[in-house]
Amino acid sequence: MTSITTSAIDTPLRRSVERTCDDLAMLVLAAVAVIAGLTFRDYGLGWDDYTHAEYADLLLRMFGSGFRDTAALSFANLYMYGGGFDMVAALLHKVIPLELFETRRLLGAMVGVIGLAVTWRLGRRIGGPLAGLAALLLLALCPIFYGHMFMNPKDAPFAVAMIILMLGLVRLAEEYPQPSPRTILIVGLGAGLSLGCRVLGGLALVYAMIGFMPMFLEELRTEGAREAARRFAHVVYVLLPGLVFGYLVMGLIWPWSIMEPGNPFEALTYFSHFFEKPWKEMFDGAIVSVPDMPWSYLPTLFALQLPEVMLVLMGGAVVSTFAMLPRREVPARRKTILLMLTLAATLPLAIAMVKRPALYNGIRHFVFVIPPMAVLGGVAFAWAMERLRTKHRTWQPVVLATFCFGLALSLAEMIRLHPYQYTHFNHIAGTVRGADDRFMLDYWGLALKQASDELREQIVERQEVAPGNRKWKVAVCGPQRPAQVALGPDFTIGWDSNAADFAMTLGEFYCKGLTAPVLVEIKRDDVVFARVYDIRGRSISSLLSIPAP
Repeated sequence: MTSITTSAIDTPLRRSVERTCDDLAMLVLAAVAVIAGLTFRDYGLGWDDYTHAEYADLLLRMFGSGFRDTAALSFANLYMYGGGFDMVAALLHKVIPLELFETRRLLGAMVGVIGLAVTWRLGRRIGGPLAGLAALLLLALCPIFYGHMFMNPKDAPFAVAMIILMLGLVRLAEEYPQPSPRTILIVGLGAGLSLGCRVLGGLALVYAMIGFMPMFLEELRTEGAREAARRFAHVVYVLLPGLVFGYLVMGLIWPWSIMEPGNPFEALTYFSHFFEKPWKEMFDGAIVSVPDMPWSYLPTLFALQLPEVMLVLMGGAVVSTFAMLPRREVPARRKTILLMLTLAATLPLAIAMVKRPALYNGIRHFVFVIPPMAVLGGVAFAWAMERLRTKHRTWQPVVLATFCFGLALSLAEMIRLHPYQYTHFNHIAGTVRGADDRFMLDYWGLALKQASDELREQIVERQEVAPGNRKWKVAVCGPQRPAQVALGPDFTIGWDSNAADFAMTLGEFYCKGLTAPVLVEIKRDDVVFARVYDIRGRSISSLLSIPAP
């Protein structure tokens, strides 16, 4: 696709712009990789980590037994998800000198960097080198995406798989009706990885069907119905090997999906209804049962958690895309590409607002829409800079400075929140300080790792030993398994606070503030993420401020 950012620049200057932007993009990717490699150990375990590690063991045992051991196909409800990330982490753990959960964090960082690289290439392909660089910066400095890529074993890999599939669909639109073997391979790989992560990957078919309408209508007008149908049939035919390859990839990372032809549809039906005992979460200052979340849940959280610069650019791109569709002078291929990208960024949110499924844990289930949002934002920024270059050149530095300032705001918040970037709220919300009383922050309990480390350090510094030749007892309000892993073998954990030596609580609404000496306090931006209390000699009936669900 012809670059929309450098088309009016002379060739020597165009090469310089391309080279500069590409060099900067490579520098950004290298910087993120280095920072991730130095900091991945800082990220604690979430509610799901231990269970996912068990799922990986069962899957590997199934493959190793020649499918005689099929316990993985009925494990909790995880058999309805793919286990590709979990299996790779388990295998990687066998060959590198890291603890299992450190390996999972490192692999998450690696997958995230792959997602950044694909987002850069997709933005560059659609809008030129400046668009690619801008998309990469928007995603790399999006605290929600960056934080999730380290510790979210389902949603972050799914987001990367979906952006790979989107790259394949964009290439398909560019090369239609003669897709290259590489494009066929990328489409198949992206489809297999996406569906193998979550059945929701089937949404990409909707993006393609609606997105390709401008091209189909153009072909009907110029080539006639018969020729248009022949071209479409040809594309479907040449895509078949890629789709078969994708099916095999899906089966490899999600074995249950190919055991019966209807299993993916069963998973779709299962996840379309809430499948657990309802609990309550904080939303906009009210405690709401997760099946009863209002339609405003997602738009509110996206508006308050994404960086302001991404919101502005992405919003402008969405409006411009729909305004462009009726214009006959705009090439049909460009309409198709931008429409698919816009649907990838907005359609899942629109469906959720209409269908109103159970919603919880912030926007983590919708992380997969953030990379296409970043690409839209990058294309919008590059388009604005090109328009200003030709018509209002003096405004270019102002727009560039504003863009850089927006990125700097996100970077500052990421540094300040580390390693809890996934809890980010933007300045519209008043940062995490303003959001603390209205929304949940560390809903996955990552702060328990830092709290556990500091508790152990304090015990060593005070040279204390557990009484009666027993282990220290810690009552935990939050995820139990992650706390046990972080504390180590010298501690036992549980809910019972009556016989405990210490109480470890998250700074969430469901954990009670205790009247007891505070040994450890984990804070960011003056907001308490976790506390450890010394409750020896005290009678504490419960750590919960509300009844358990």
